[in-house]
Amino acid sequence: MKEQVDSKITDLADLIVQLARLGQSTAHGTGALPLTIAQWTALRYFARANRFSRTPSAFSDFHATTRGTASQTVKSLVALGLLTRQTHERDGRSTVIEVTEAGHTQLRNDPLGDLRNILGSLPEATQRDLTVALSQAIADMAQKRSAPIFGTCGDCDHLDRASSYCHCTQSLLTPAEMQAICVDFQPVKLSNRG
Repeated sequence: MKEQVDSKITDLADLIVQLARLGQSTAHGTGALPLTIAQWTALRYFARANRFSRTPSAFSDFHATTRGTASQTVKSLVALGLLTRQTHERDGRSTVIEVTEAGHTQLRNDPLGDLRNILGSLPEATQRDLTVALSQAIADMAQKRSAPIFGTCGDCDHLDRASSYCHCTQSLLTPAEMQAICVDFQPVKLSNRG
């Protein structure tokens, strides 16, 4: 019986990996520049990350790769004109990455669009169940691998919901930032605070 359960879990893990691969594969004739999976991931990340998380090192953590590999991916997207690199206004030693207009145009041809449409056509209850299950699996895997958990400011324990104030960055957040990915994300349920 245990062997049968283990087999189903292995099959589920394989299905998730296969779905991710198919979802990230590029369709021919989309008009988009041919990007690698890592480049698409970086472009998506910088388009969704908040102002505190648009750095090569934060992308490195998000993509679970080395700083050097992340830096090379960013460098290639800068060379393609899809990202720009600017010196951080408060810390001249670090840089902030911004998506260019060409980068936003490229994202309109994102190969994940098909996967988003397919998942969006599932019944709402199935979407909710998948979101909860995959979010928990990601959190558990990140904890097992001692990796950071990324999430949106609106779902973070650092947020004072009454005032939209982030205790971690010590700043007020805009409504758009509330929906952005943050490197300092702390899920409410994993918090040690009371």
